[in-house]
Amino acid sequence: MKSLLTTLTILLCFTNHAISQNKSSIDKPNIVIFYVDDLGWQDSELNDLDEPTPWETPNMVALAKEGINFTNAYSPAPTCAPSRAAMLSGLHPTKTGVTHVSGGTAPKSTKRSKYLTPFYPIGLMPENFTIAEALKMNGYTTGHVGKWHVGALDIQKSTKQGFDFAYESRGAHQGPKREKNRVNNFATHDEGDRYRLSDEKYPPFTKESPNGISYPKDMVTEKALEFISTSKDEPFFLYLAHWLVHAPIHTKNKELLQYYSDKLGIEMPTKDIPIKTGGQTNPFYGSMVTTLDWSLGRIVDLLKTTDDPRHPGKKLIETTYIIFSSDNGGVEKANGDIVTDNFPLDQGKKYAQEGGIRVPMVIAGPQIPKGETKDVLINQLDFFPTVLNLTNSTVPEKYSSEFDGLDISGVLLDNDKEVADKNGNAREDLWWHFPHNTDSQMQSAIRHGDYKLYKNLIPGTYELYRLYKNGKREDLEEKFDIAKDNPKVVKDLAARLEKYLEEYNAQFPYKNPSKFKAEETASIPVIVNDTYDAESRKATITLEKGKSDVVEPYVLIRIANKSALKKKGKLKKHSTTFIKVPLEASKNNLEYTYTVPENIMEYGFVLIDENQFMVQSEFRRIN
Repeated sequence: MKSLLTTLTILLCFTNHAISQNKSSIDKPNIVIFYVDDLGWQDSELNDLDEPTPWETPNMVALAKEGINFTNAYSPAPTCAPSRAAMLSGLHPTKTGVTHVSGGTAPKSTKRSKYLTPFYPIGLMPENFTIAEALKMNGYTTGHVGKWHVGALDIQKSTKQGFDFAYESRGAHQGPKREKNRVNNFATHDEGDRYRLSDEKYPPFTKESPNGISYPKDMVTEKALEFISTSKDEPFFLYLAHWLVHAPIHTKNKELLQYYSDKLGIEMPTKDIPIKTGGQTNPFYGSMVTTLDWSLGRIVDLLKTTDDPRHPGKKLIETTYIIFSSDNGGVEKANGDIVTDNFPLDQGKKYAQEGGIRVPMVIAGPQIPKGETKDVLINQLDFFPTVLNLTNSTVPEKYSSEFDGLDISGVLLDNDKEVADKNGNAREDLWWHFPHNTDSQMQSAIRHGDYKLYKNLIPGTYELYRLYKNGKREDLEEKFDIAKDNPKVVKDLAARLEKYLEEYNAQFPYKNPSKFKAEETASIPVIVNDTYDAESRKATITLEKGKSDVVEPYVLIRIANKSALKKKGKLKKHSTTFIKVPLEASKNNLEYTYTVPENIMEYGFVLIDENQFMVQSEFRRIN
């Protein structure tokens, strides 16, 4: 949280965003971002291509009829944490540094790779400016319900990042424990059941339940409803980040599981064994998707039936913008299950291919046309600047000038055919960078018009696919690499991508000296002296002469919650994290010194040489 003094100071340098011509006359409209975990582009009825999905999502479809369904919408990254950090801050993952989940650890490689993952932080830090802080600064009550996952330290909590209210438990998505499993852990109507089935009935309708079925009590949904009800006297911003439909793949709704088993023509599961059938045939997952849809319906229903005290004669639905999307593409396999199938899109979560980053997106609200479908290129990085415009909010220019998304209000309200920047230049491309996991997954990518170019980071080669041709589907499956036949297109898109990577100081996979032959590592930097002086707190390493040059030196220091600093022994995962501090070399580039601050528990030097080898010193625990 920024200090009051800082806030008052930066208020003096606010900058105004351009106001859309058809801007609603609503005074400070409410904002709801309904953010889903791992919902694929083909997991709902919104973008149903080829074989229809068996999963029923009537509330998503109904929301699309009240607004715009964007068919070319993308997440900032193919995994959870980087997308959330980017969406909340308006900054590309390469700028936040959060490029994957579970960061804040010393770089390491997998058994299957000769490369080390570059260091990346675990989440947002206090210096990051979030959409919640921006709206709170402009008179909004802010609430976060559900999954945070952009930092677990006390200084990284959602309530330190602009949210007045937070509820972050899993609700009904809490997985079964001990003797319980997913075939015997169903909710009941018993009064003592924390997931007690509702008396109210909801779709789907069956022969056995023609009036609908009951749903388990879900505190994520209930707390979101509570926040809206208690915050409606002021403009509010709700960030509802569902834990659904992330693994574990299970449901507490027995009747819904039976419904999908019947619909799929399979026996109701009686043993907790993995679902191995292909395609979209996992009844547990189908139940999760429809439960998610039910939750969305509950939120929309409350908005429809609740008077807006700030705008007499109107319901909240008339004064609220709803943004619905997912943090990344669908996960096709998890814990032995075949979860879903993103076809015709290639791959899924953790891949830069279309199945990993193309996501459902619907936006509805005041003055937005109803029932439209648009194919313009949209990214969740656009949420921040767009929400500022829709709410007539202003932020300091030092923050707005850093945004990597664009204000899409013109597309939403003025029927603009393209997304344009503040100078009127039409968006030409979107890009991604994912230097993680297996060698084949370590890729950068750029979408430009009909084309999608990939840079395979390990070999440095390019692949080119034409997703569309003159607006019509061409190779959405990304089956045909046409790079060899289109050298000019490859050259142009590669130049664009390389420019982004350079300008954003993108971090790459680095060679692990222990995985290469001795003759290949003979010239890498060698640490010949590694000392720490407890009195001065100076840490120093000295390198052997005559080795390759270091092009990037830095030190990783472990920070911790105050409570963790008082404890000895094993450091808990969620109470500490490493952060990166750049270093300057001595004049001869052979000595590196760092004065370790107080309350730092551990440190280690990291050196990147001119041949992309990463050399790490011993990590030293000092507190």
